[in-house]
Amino acid sequence: MFQVYDTQVAKRFTIYNSLFLDLPFDDIYRTGTLLPTLATACQKGFQSGKTPREIITGFFEEMMPNHSEKERHDLLFQMIQYVERQVVLFDSIEDAAYEKINDLKGKGSIKALIDRADNDHKREELIEKLKTFSVRLTLTAHPTQFYPGNVLGIITDLEKAIRNDDLGDINLLLMQLGKTGFINREKPTPLDEAVSLIWFLENVFYQSISDIMIRLLKSLNQPLHTWENPGLLKVGFWPGGDRDGNPFVTHETTLNVAERLKKWILRCYYRDIRNLRKRLTFKHVEPIILKAEQGIFSTLFDNKIVYHSKEELLQDLLEARNGLVTYHNGLFLDLLDEFILKVRIFGFHFAHMDLRQDSRKHDSLWGEIFQLQGRDFDGNEDQLIQALLKTLSLPAIDKFQDSFHREMLESFGTIRAVQQSNGEEGLHRYIISNCQSALHVMEVFQLSRLTMDQSKNLPLDIVPLFETIDDLQAAPEIMAKLYSNPDYRAHLKERGNKQTVMLGFSDGTKDGGYLKANWSILRAKEELTRASREYDVQVVFFDGRGGPPARGGGNMHNFYASLGQKVENAEIQVTIQGQTISANYGKQASCTYNFEQLLSAGLENHLYSDAERNLSDAQRALIDELADMGYDAYKKLKSHPKFVPYLEHVTPLKYFGMTNVGSRPLKRGKGSGLKFEDLRAIPFVGSWAQMKQNIPGFYGVGAAIEQMKEQGRLDELKKLYRESLFFRTLLGNSMQSLTKSFYPATEYLKDNVEYGEFWNILFAEYTRSIDMLKQISEMKELMGDNPVSKTSIEIREKIVLPLITIQQFAIQTLLDSKIEDQSLQRLILRSMFGIINAARNAA
Repeated sequence: MFQVYDTQVAKRFTIYNSLFLDLPFDDIYRTGTLLPTLATACQKGFQSGKTPREIITGFFEEMMPNHSEKERHDLLFQMIQYVERQVVLFDSIEDAAYEKINDLKGKGSIKALIDRADNDHKREELIEKLKTFSVRLTLTAHPTQFYPGNVLGIITDLEKAIRNDDLGDINLLLMQLGKTGFINREKPTPLDEAVSLIWFLENVFYQSISDIMIRLLKSLNQPLHTWENPGLLKVGFWPGGDRDGNPFVTHETTLNVAERLKKWILRCYYRDIRNLRKRLTFKHVEPIILKAEQGIFSTLFDNKIVYHSKEELLQDLLEARNGLVTYHNGLFLDLLDEFILKVRIFGFHFAHMDLRQDSRKHDSLWGEIFQLQGRDFDGNEDQLIQALLKTLSLPAIDKFQDSFHREMLESFGTIRAVQQSNGEEGLHRYIISNCQSALHVMEVFQLSRLTMDQSKNLPLDIVPLFETIDDLQAAPEIMAKLYSNPDYRAHLKERGNKQTVMLGFSDGTKDGGYLKANWSILRAKEELTRASREYDVQVVFFDGRGGPPARGGGNMHNFYASLGQKVENAEIQVTIQGQTISANYGKQASCTYNFEQLLSAGLENHLYSDAERNLSDAQRALIDELADMGYDAYKKLKSHPKFVPYLEHVTPLKYFGMTNVGSRPLKRGKGSGLKFEDLRAIPFVGSWAQMKQNIPGFYGVGAAIEQMKEQGRLDELKKLYRESLFFRTLLGNSMQSLTKSFYPATEYLKDNVEYGEFWNILFAEYTRSIDMLKQISEMKELMGDNPVSKTSIEIREKIVLPLITIQQFAIQTLLDSKIEDQSLQRLILRSMFGIINAARNAA
């Protein structure tokens, strides 16, 4: 596979990259000619111990000795833009070769799963599990990589041209790429973010999910039109509903996004049914299909709602099906059944929206409610819960003094409106960030009951999100308390005795470090499973993962295959965002492959229980000790007096708030000072990635292993690495973080009076972690067991090395001069995009 990668990707990139040099634009030709010289200067400069400032200054003294500082900076900006386009080209080449460098029918595929089940006489068991299982990928509004829509279109066409080796088209598209701006001129609104993600729904997920389901059901001889679990593969959707700390999301946004989702799925149906009508030209069938087509058209374009729900549309389609079977021997029945299945999968909602808000906002809202009602919102937790449940009505909305509280109440009102338009599947969950008690769940529970029709069952699932290490440890006790509450228990019974619990990898890692966070989440899952089973409740885990390993990313498939029997395996639910969406789900081939991998991982974990997937007591004790050692090392780093100042004044942290890529603020708090606890995970992890230091993805791993080695227990860890899929995956993803690090770029900081000692601490743990991981894995180099991914990372890092150098040149100059220079700040800001995009999972 590595040789295929070298031929299909690495060598093709060298060839197509040369086309850039021939583009008939003076600035591109000049930049493309000088860039290789700068790249070589960067490589040789860092090897010889030069600082970024020395490298860039030396380059200009040799190549542009008589040019002004402005002319030099202009060239650096042009180089940044050039490298961004190189990244796009490399992405497109890699995507075009996806089927050749990934075994789409190999391990983890649907075909391999069915073949294995058949060989082991487990087909019926597999079918039964498929009737209740599901994978739900939730697209979140964290666009650290989204290109503008016109660039996305070019990227899609470029990938097709490369796939077909069409040099003429490739040349034209590279010319278009060279002339098209990559950066949003203004910050996107939450609706803009939703539109960006709906592009993926329409152009990728609609086809990929349908394709997987059709192939799977046909392979298992299951009827498409009556398959009882059309929600086997789902897409969740946070833009427009994620209010956690985003002041720009309103209840109008929620309604607008829901409307857009409905219209776009109807657009997909309209295209499909027009093609279907070309085949179904028979008596007793054609008039019904024509009616359905005209009904969808009227709903879409005439604002005349013919179909109020998917059930009404399905009723007509099933009538057409009956006519086809009765009068025409089922001619083209497979085409109609496939369309019926699509309607059953996507309904009128397309994707499942969630609402999300921070628990402290609900505390504040209830405080004003009680104040308006002349009551005090105080007492212990049990007393407050009883006081909530005794509240039979809310004050009129215009009585509230706090405008944000009024907006929160309006947001609850959108739930019914979206459900009436898009179906209950359109919006049926409310997620509570920073959940720390049963009271936080009951606050939302009672608000929902008071703002929605109380004469009916509450059509809403309330999802607590546990994030910090302390919250993860308290989670089982909190849920047991909720399960014991008669009102909440009655609600759960109405919802099928199913409770979704969200666990935050991002903030967990920020709080506890890499080892402790991942281990705490697994332990929390096991304890929550135990507690839920005691109360006869099926718990479903929703993992708040980001792209990089530091935020729960990396190789997720193996994590889900390694959970073992102590973790409830009803569904896999996970967030995906930023570069992870475009990298892993941005094309039909990659989307299909990664969806199948997740689905197979969950199903195999159920069908096949073995020692590699289930940790023994001795293995647990060992990981527990290791996680605590890593936690101690990370806590020591966090408490260092230079930790927050380094983030604030050395890394590009503050520039995340200046980029026009997302609508969310940099931090949750409104105060002027930077507090670690208020810092959002994306800029936190992203800042370390920009510095090529990746601290959250490995810090404490080396220290913990070294401590065990000093105790003479290295062989125990080697044995654990060989025998445990969970532990192997955990350390493998940490290796990825280390492979994407490049400490020579920031080595100049070791001599900095203020930050030198701190940088040396970071560097020492970096080298220690590499050494210890190589010893445990018994590999000569990190990621030695995955040469394709390793090569991809190396090529990407080589492409962006000039950007890294330019950014560090600007940071170093600003630190040395201690003056505000807008040109240098713009260089830092402008170089961030290419560095993020090249990494594909930097934030």
